[in-house]
Amino acid sequence: QAQLVESGGGLVQAGGSLRLSCAASGRTFSRYALGWFRQAPGQEREFVAAISWSGSSTYIADSVKGRFTISRDNAKNTMYLQMNSLNPEDTAVYYCAATFTVYPTKTYHASGEYDSWGQGTQVTVSS
Repeated sequence: QAQLVESGGGLVQAGGSLRLSCAASGRTFSRYALGWFRQAPGQEREFVAAISWSGSSTYIADSVKGRFTISRDNAKNTMYLQMNSLNPEDTAVYYCAATFTVYPTKTYHASGEYDSWGQGTQVTVSS
């Protein structure tokens, strides 16, 4: 399993931007498909975005499409979530997740498909 650590969360005004990072340990980072999820208080964990281990395939949830971008740098063992045009509904704890896969272009969208999780980073958007 990969060890994952998120960073970059914080407090931002509506309309602002943040970039989250997810740093991973492990020699096989480039063989992990990665994803971002979020969980707001009292709500279930929600899928946000996913990226294949090759980086060639991405999938973005409809709720954030056009505002959020997922990317990865396998040389740095790091994944990113660029969040623009933030609104108060984006307030949540954001988690990164990883799953080992032999498929270079496959993305995973269900939390149960991931076997490694970070501790989460809080994103708060004020109105």
